[in-house]
Amino acid sequence: MTDVAIFGAGRIGKIHANNLVRQPGVRLKYVVDPDAKAAAALAAQHGATVAATDAVFADPAVRVVVIASSTDTHADLLERSAASGKAIFCEKPVDLSLARARRCADAVKRAGVHCLIGFQRRYDPTFAAARARIDAGEIGTPEMLVVTSRDPGAPPVDYIKRSGGIFKDMLIHDFDIFRWILGDEAATLHATGSCLTDPAVGEAGDIDATAVTIRTKSGRLAQINTIRRAAYGYDQRFEVLGSRGMLQAGNHRPTEVAAWNAQGISIDKPEHFFLERYRVAYAHEMAHFFETLAAGKPPRTTIDDGVAALALAEAATTSWRERRIVEL
Repeated sequence: MTDVAIFGAGRIGKIHANNLVRQPGVRLKYVVDPDAKAAAALAAQHGATVAATDAVFADPAVRVVVIASSTDTHADLLERSAASGKAIFCEKPVDLSLARARRCADAVKRAGVHCLIGFQRRYDPTFAAARARIDAGEIGTPEMLVVTSRDPGAPPVDYIKRSGGIFKDMLIHDFDIFRWILGDEAATLHATGSCLTDPAVGEAGDIDATAVTIRTKSGRLAQINTIRRAAYGYDQRFEVLGSRGMLQAGNHRPTEVAAWNAQGISIDKPEHFFLERYRVAYAHEMAHFFETLAAGKPPRTTIDDGVAALALAEAATTSWRERRIVEL
């Protein structure tokens, strides 16, 4: 039996807890969260015990930690987990500071522990199928990527103030998709943005709409457009143009039923938000973590991927603030 401790009993912590207890030979032993009520509810649901952070790291029976707590706790927990020799599943981002994230990566590598960073989009069946078909040569050499990433609404302004900004909070996933799909690294990056949906976001020092253009080291181009508000739901799609064709990876809908009548043709809107859109991806991600842990193989999304995406987010923030192209 593999004993696991989870840090964070909020909405993403609940998703990860529900998925990890479904893995064969895995048991949730501890739940850690400063919200005692939330921790107790999640622990009771899965037959676990509410514990303090020190108790987790003092227990050698705990082989795995899942870090689903607030971003400002990730780096400390990563470093303590590595020092304790525990395998790590950590939500993005590694940290809001690129220098600190790099120190975490060094700590993980020195300790030699298994570590997956939670970029769940790579585990989405639709996106993964597109990547597999690119790898199979279906569209020849990929030359251009266009990513569309739109939320149905912005998070509370109090969250935005401590999120690190839209590039580190929201686009970090899109930067990871860019690296994964094109299999290339950025040479130059230009980012611009505006406040189009809520002036309170600007008052908090952030933006809610962005356009990012990346030129890769091999000369490929990528464009990423994002906005915090899409009236029709959660919009997550990309297209890849290659030398012999194009692949599109689109949204998911609650059903595939289409209604045809005298007024027109209608289909369901995209699934409402990331909890619905990526529920299968989260399940696959957790299964992949334990499968690779058992096999002694590196996971699909490593701490190096977390650092690389954060570096792009940092460059985008600089580009937007200083109104210039950033060379990487």
